Amino acid sequence: MTSMGRAVPLALAAAGLWTASSAAETLTVDRAVQMALANNAQVVQAEASVLDARGGLYTSYSQMLPRLSADFSRSLYKEDHRSGSRAFAGFVVPGNTQDLEQYSSSPSVSASWTVLNLSSLTGLSSSRLGLKAAQLSRRAARQDVALDARRKYYEVVKAVQLAGVSSDALRLSRDNEHRVRALFEVGSVSRSDVLKAQVRTAQSELDSLGKHNQISQQRINLSTALGIDEGQLSDVDTVITFTAQDYDEGAVLAEAQKSRPDLMAAEAELKAARAGLRAANFARLPYLSVSGSADLNPKSSFTTTTFDTVGVKLPKPIESSGRSELHRDYRADISITWNPFNGLATESGIAHARARLLRAQDSFGLLQRNLAGEVRQTLLTYREVVVGYNVAQRAIDSATENLKLTQQKYSVGSATILELIDAQVQLQQARSDGVSALAAIRVGEAQVDRVRGHAE
Repeated sequence: MTSMGRAVPLALAAAGLWTASSAAETLTVDRAVQMALANNAQVVQAEASVLDARGGLYTSYSQMLPRLSADFSRSLYKEDHRSGSRAFAGFVVPGNTQDLEQYSSSPSVSASWTVLNLSSLTGLSSSRLGLKAAQLSRRAARQDVALDARRKYYEVVKAVQLAGVSSDALRLSRDNEHRVRALFEVGSVSRSDVLKAQVRTAQSELDSLGKHNQISQQRINLSTALGIDEGQLSDVDTVITFTAQDYDEGAVLAEAQKSRPDLMAAEAELKAARAGLRAANFARLPYLSVSGSADLNPKSSFTTTTFDTVGVKLPKPIESSGRSELHRDYRADISITWNPFNGLATESGIAHARARLLRAQDSFGLLQRNLAGEVRQTLLTYREVVVGYNVAQRAIDSATENLKLTQQKYSVGSATILELIDAQVQLQQARSDGVSALAAIRVGEAQVDRVRGHAE
């Protein structure tokens, strides 16, 4: 890639309406991009998507990693005056009336682990790819926001500079109207020339009003993109410089294929969707799991109080008690689980996975098919605005020279006031075209960086 040097500073002040505040810092395009990346809602949504994807990855890990839990329980079982009867050899014998109070404590540890589950293994791979796709999509969103901020920033710059051009044109129109009136009073021009000058002044006033209103509209658009209130937006730096670049289309396309985050995100999402479909199909297969638990030194104690026996009340209740302890109690299981039919839940998961795969294939294919055309179109647009700027510069030079010649002719009486006014209008129009072309070049540069994957 070669470059031809052309550095053109253009700083036209907007007349009267727009004055810079000495206390406020001038807003540059880089600062505007930083503010947009910090506050824009699209970036916030992309960050939230990354968090969602990371949560999905943690969920996939939870299905693969062992689970360990510890528990301590303390229980009380109590009976008050339990009584009853029993039938024995055809006789009904009354039972004892008793109170029972029992305490037990049981510290325990349990663990489980799904040792082999192909669905969970493949789902983990899908979640990893999904997180990668979300991170790349966040990067692509940041580049889109950066491009939008630059575009709207230069729209403000263009509006300010066009307002300055229109203010100059308004002053010229008023001066010309006064001149025509003076010539009319001495009989050098007709009444029709005065009316034409008045019309030009009115048109210039209307154009100047519209151009200055456009500043407010573009500032509002910029503040919205930056995520701040328009009143908090300081004056923008209206100096524009550029160096025209000669881009090689093949090199830009190769760089885009390698560096475009949206393309890489679509590819990662496609791989994640394929892994997700495999995981959904693997859910039909059995899986192996192991589990175990241990009760550590469980204890229990009881107290029984007997008030009567076989219906005969005891003169004094008899109390008996006991206690049991166990050093450790171990249990272990290994199981194979197979769900041949789970109420169509597996089929539902497969259908959702297929739908995700179809969307991912379409998105990735669309980006791939359109990438070369997007690169070509972006470069053509950039080259067009560069040529347009060169044409506008030549038009400015020609209009400036023409105005000088017309002023000289007017001074010696070989040109009319109307010819002089026409020459001034042509120069103002050429200056407006130059401002628009210069702003378009900076936007075109930002678009080229975006299509290459380097907009941020």
